[in-house]
Amino acid sequence: MVKKLSLCIDIDGTITEAYDWIPRANDYFNTKVTPKDVKVYDIHKVLGIKSEIYDEFYNLYGEVIHEEAKIRRGVKEVLTKLYEKHEIHFVTARQKKMKDVTEKWLSQHGVPLDTLSLLGKHDKVAKAQELACDVFIEDRYENAVQLAEYGFKVLLIDCYYNKGPLSSGITRVMNWLEIKDFIEGYAQQTYHYAKIAT
Repeated sequence: MVKKLSLCIDIDGTITEAYDWIPRANDYFNTKVTPKDVKVYDIHKVLGIKSEIYDEFYNLYGEVIHEEAKIRRGVKEVLTKLYEKHEIHFVTARQKKMKDVTEKWLSQHGVPLDTLSLLGKHDKVAKAQELACDVFIEDRYENAVQLAEYGFKVLLIDCYYNKGPLSSGITRVMNWLEIKDFIEGYAQQTYHYAKIAT
């Protein structure tokens, strides 16, 4: 069976819980950050430190944080269902050195996938184009805006740090059940139009 849609999915904050890094960061920096304090995506800004200092912390604890990350509710069930009919491509800004811990986490949580791309940067447009992406699922506001500008349909999973106005092509979703409903509806609509066109 030919798979219908190419789904591109971010990892951190999208299939993982968005705030799992907080306890370890609070211990390390002696801060008292709560999820509601995370009003911007860049963690060093939340902590009020220079990016280089955060990078030192991430170099020490990045792998552990990714290993310990909890899976968002509904992710495994929804992606298992979607994988029956659609391609699943994980596209993350994580660095390539995080490949092993990322693959292990996905495997341990039983998350199905076709490909995994660790870009080491936030610009995901070229990879989305290469994968002929139909829907991109993201948590970073700036990524969503950029992808939408290039004509991609984006689902932005709601977090405290991505509350900006939504441009055309971006839909805010609250959880993975909403994502499932949207994609199933979109696939049906796309398939219906394709049938009419042939």
